[in-house]
Amino acid sequence: MEFFTLNNGIKMPMAGIGVYTFTPDEAEAAVENALRDGVRLIDTANAYQNERATGRAIRKSGVKREDIFLVTKLWPSVYEDENAVDDTLRRLGTDYVDLLFLHQPTDNWQAGYRNIEKAVKAGKVRSIGISNFDVFPGLTESAVDFAEIKPQTVQVEAHPYYPQTELKKLLKKYGIGLMAWYPLGHGDKALIEEPVFRELAAKYGKSSAQIILRWHVESGNVVIPGSRNPRHIRDNFDIFDFALTDEEMEKIASLDKSLRYYNGTPEQIAGFKAWAPDFDAQK
Repeated sequence: MEFFTLNNGIKMPMAGIGVYTFTPDEAEAAVENALRDGVRLIDTANAYQNERATGRAIRKSGVKREDIFLVTKLWPSVYEDENAVDDTLRRLGTDYVDLLFLHQPTDNWQAGYRNIEKAVKAGKVRSIGISNFDVFPGLTESAVDFAEIKPQTVQVEAHPYYPQTELKKLLKKYGIGLMAWYPLGHGDKALIEEPVFRELAAKYGKSSAQIILRWHVESGNVVIPGSRNPRHIRDNFDIFDFALTDEEMEKIASLDKSLRYYNGTPEQIAGFKAWAPDFDAQK
C-alpha cells in the first residue's frame, strides 16, 4: 500500500473501496470482503444510506478500527444540524471518522463547514474536506479562504479524460489531497479501450482498469472504485507491484479531453438541500 500524507500529517491510503449505489446488503458484503483482502480505506456517505451496513462490515471483518481509514460525507439537509456528526457516528457504530466531507456545495455549505470544523476540535473527526465544489468555478478557492481548518482532501470526478490539472495546481499550494470518483471514467468503454492502456496492460500483465488506477496513484490521486464482485475488489487493489515510467505517464496525460461525465446545474445542486436521506429506514 502507498499513502498520501495530508496537510495535518495524517496518512491516507491511496486506494480503497466506495459504496455509492450499493444496497445495505451489497455494501456490507463488499466492505467485509475488501477489508479481508487488505483494503483499508472505506468511502460511504449519508446519502448512500448504507452507513449502518458499512459499520457492521467493519466490525465483522475483525480488522482493528484504528487500522481502517473510514470516510463519509454529510448531506446538505443536515449541514446546519448540530447533531449531524453524532448521528453519523451512531449509524457507523464508531467514535470517530478519519475523513468527513461536505457532499455538495449548496448555499448552506459555510454552516456545514463550521460544523465539521467543530467536530475536528471535539476529536470526532480526524480530517475534513469538500466534495463536488469544483462544479462552480472559483468555489474551491473560496472554501479554502473561508476555512479555519483548511480542507485536507477534495473529492471530485477525475480520470484520464478529465485529470483536474488546474484544480490540482490550487490543491498543491495547500497540500490538499484529491480523492477521485469515476476514476475509471464512469465505465466508459472508449476510455478503457484506449490503445495506450491495452499496450501497458500487456506489458505489465495487468488489466486496462488496473493501469488507469495505477496512473491515478502515480498522479497523486486517491482512488475509491466500487465493486460488488470480490475478484474485482481484489483486482482494483492489486496495483502496487509495478510502476509506470515517466514516458508512459506522459502518454496517458495526452488523453486529456476536458470531458467530465457529471455536470451538475445550479438548479440541480440547489435542490439537493431539499432532499433528505431516510435515516430511519436504513437497514
